[in-house]
Amino acid sequence: MSTTTPSGTPATSPTFVNGAVSFWFREGGIPARRPALPGDLDVDVALVGGGYTALWTAYYLKQAQPDLRIAVLEKEFAGFGASGRNGGWLSAEPPGQMRRYAKSHGREPAVALQREMFSSVDEVIRVAAEEGIEADIQKDGLLHVATNAAQERRLREGLPPLRAEGWGEDDLVELDADQLAERVRVAGARYAQWSPHCARIQPAKLVRGLADVVERMGVAIYEGTEVTEIRPREAVTPHGTVKATYVIRALEGFTAGLRGHRRVWLPMNSSMIVTEPLPASAWDEIGWRGAELIGDEANSYCYIQRTTDGRIAIGGRGIPYMFGSHVDQRGETRAATQLQLQAILRQHFPATEGVGIDHTWSGVLGVPRDWCATVHLDERTGLGWAGGYVGHGVTTTNLAGRTLRDLILRQKTDLTRLPWVDRKVRGWEPEPLRWLGVRSLYVAYRAADRHENSGLERTSVIARVANVISGR
Repeated sequence: MSTTTPSGTPATSPTFVNGAVSFWFREGGIPARRPALPGDLDVDVALVGGGYTALWTAYYLKQAQPDLRIAVLEKEFAGFGASGRNGGWLSAEPPGQMRRYAKSHGREPAVALQREMFSSVDEVIRVAAEEGIEADIQKDGLLHVATNAAQERRLREGLPPLRAEGWGEDDLVELDADQLAERVRVAGARYAQWSPHCARIQPAKLVRGLADVVERMGVAIYEGTEVTEIRPREAVTPHGTVKATYVIRALEGFTAGLRGHRRVWLPMNSSMIVTEPLPASAWDEIGWRGAELIGDEANSYCYIQRTTDGRIAIGGRGIPYMFGSHVDQRGETRAATQLQLQAILRQHFPATEGVGIDHTWSGVLGVPRDWCATVHLDERTGLGWAGGYVGHGVTTTNLAGRTLRDLILRQKTDLTRLPWVDRKVRGWEPEPLRWLGVRSLYVAYRAADRHENSGLERTSVIARVANVISGR
């Protein structure tokens, strides 16, 4: 347990770590790097980035056509980005604004995308079991929790549109305060919605296990190999040029670092803290026996997991964006952000008072201008991509991998007809407009949350205006 700390200082544990990629890599340690690209190479498929998207794509391609020559090109090591830093939600949350997919393609294709998200949760669980990937997976669902009147109204009013988008009575269940308390006691909670389509995972274990599996299948993974430029049928690195029939960009939040891609997807920063293991008395007070994932309904939002070793991991937006779409490779988190997350933790679970923070880290996710993920393959140039998952990528990467498989193998399937395939999205505004806009929006969301916590009955006007401007 931690000791009392000075005002303005996070209550850290004696073993506190800031950065070091993430807490998830702490158990097994940072993996030893695989060899870098030894020189020029010719392959059938080059996958740029070593996260879930690339690895799932490689997995399904090798299953479908074992003789394919596939290379994964990763600047650091497999799982260094969002795949090894996320909140551990294997959820069916849609990778974007479903109303926009419906507007461009119709309601039925949008519903089909949502139903594919439901089944993709189980597909990841199936593959992990079949391939012997031990990733602490437990499917106890997801709780969206309202802790004030405005949040409750937002959740209730959002339910009919979700029903129209494919969320049936069994896919999203309403809970009153007493029913919620039977699962977990969140201070001040007054209403919740529970979905069974979510499982707790340990992200680093999943990405490391998947990398090992595809390597055994014959996929070449080159680490310490930064791709500096993508050209038609070529990926350029300092170690050599990889020529390929298809070059797939799978960099998510790191896309902006690639030449010519600074305004494609905005790298949104998200930070997490994880506590020391909680004592039994704290768990008795909280009453959280299962592995449900928890998200609050605040405008600034947080996401929460109970880990297998009895900790609470909680994340949210700290400093959401850095000027010029830059990212902090080290993943360190500012003290002010740690304090914000610690305050949310104490607010939701007062029993954690006195429990120290053991690790904090940050990472980036990719956000398109319309907040809708896309999958694309251009047969003429051989260039493709998948991403822009807006924070819902753990499950979506699996669906993206299977969709890219079908596109690369030139198969017309239900997956290639989904509305996120070949979706056109405009780029983000140039600087300094991009920086000013994002920073101002998140100041607005935090102000809206303060107003709603003071007793507003509906979503703050500030938040509604911010949503229109941001495109959320």
